[in-house]
Amino acid sequence: MAGVGIIGFGTVGTGTVKVLLENSELIKKRTGLDLKLIKIADLDIKRNRGVRVPQGILTDDVSQVLENPSIDIVVELIGGLRPAKDFILRAIRNKKHVVTANKALLAEDGEDIFREAAENGVMIGFEASVAGGIPIIKVVKEGLVGNKFLSIYGIINGTSNYILTKMTDERISFQDALKEAQRLGYAEADPGLDVEGIDAAHKLTILASLAFGIPLSYKKIYREGITNITPLDIEFASELGYRIKLLAIAKLLNKELELRVHPTMVPEEYLISRVDGVFNAIYVEGDAVGPTLYYGRGAGDMPTGSAVVSDIVDIAKKIKSPEPNSIGTGYSDMAIKDMGEIMSMYYFRFTAIDRPGVLSKISGILGEHNISIASVIQKGRRIGGAVPLVILTHTAKEKDVKTALSEIDRLPVVADKSFLLRVEGKEEDIIK
Repeated sequence: MAGVGIIGFGTVGTGTVKVLLENSELIKKRTGLDLKLIKIADLDIKRNRGVRVPQGILTDDVSQVLENPSIDIVVELIGGLRPAKDFILRAIRNKKHVVTANKALLAEDGEDIFREAAENGVMIGFEASVAGGIPIIKVVKEGLVGNKFLSIYGIINGTSNYILTKMTDERISFQDALKEAQRLGYAEADPGLDVEGIDAAHKLTILASLAFGIPLSYKKIYREGITNITPLDIEFASELGYRIKLLAIAKLLNKELELRVHPTMVPEEYLISRVDGVFNAIYVEGDAVGPTLYYGRGAGDMPTGSAVVSDIVDIAKKIKSPEPNSIGTGYSDMAIKDMGEIMSMYYFRFTAIDRPGVLSKISGILGEHNISIASVIQKGRRIGGAVPLVILTHTAKEKDVKTALSEIDRLPVVADKSFLLRVEGKEEDIIK
């Protein structure tokens, strides 16, 4: 028997308890394991969560989980950095294995946790920290362990994906789509973690460390959110044959790793461009297996609870012969590429005065910085007024792009700051 204690009885905690209690016989039949839920600690033990918990299990004293000799596995589901880190370290020092869904804590403070776990000979399970019910951690750690990873990119924040889907389908503004996401409970009252790309960067930090053997590198990830995307950009993207998605991207090129999170134009024929609403999808390319795609619900009580229970089962199986954690052991010396050095295709939107010669001025500056134009869209004739001018480029270097746009923005014929999106796909995909 393996004793389980849970800290945090919120959304994910409730889902985890439901899976443990309702599917206990199924789990035992499939694995031979008898998982016993011993304690659940939470500040509020009176609120009805819609799940019947046996008497005596609920407590508002976290020490009854952390210090309980009958508990082998502590599950941390309160989120945030503190006191979650303190609780996890106390559990580890008490020789208890830990399962957590806390991507922010692992991304920003994970080195301390994995080092402490190694010193105390305990395991850390964190499948639920990335992409909810999609078993992407297991895919990287086990399913594709024989591969050298070439790239991992995906939609790993359901809130942002819902907002962009709503904007695309209904041609509404970011603010209107955000309000709808908040009304439905997909977005928090303060949605910054999601819409600014922070949540996706936390998850990418964990995936990149596992796949490429690098230290947890959250502070080195380039990050942009979706707050500046307009219905006009979505309309132009559609006309060019693309959809806009917030992608988390890790790419290995010439022994250098790109790590970035930003809104991206993806060709409409790509499967990942059709992943809508709150769903997640992660593309993984290995040198042996080639391209693979994993799709499912990235959040919610039951999908994430399913991932938590998967970790509990894995650790329960290995308690008699613990395995080393996959993060915090044996790093490679792989360099992370500076964002200015990445190569990408680009979408530019300029607000230009409608006069003869404007396009030639802009294209001239682009050409001076080795940026080649693939296609141009200009709509709405306003003689002497400002109109949107859209340019899609061939592959160019980021630092050349930033320098060129800075020069273009200073032209008297450009009425507003230029806007850019990076474009994923093959070079031939931009030629329609």
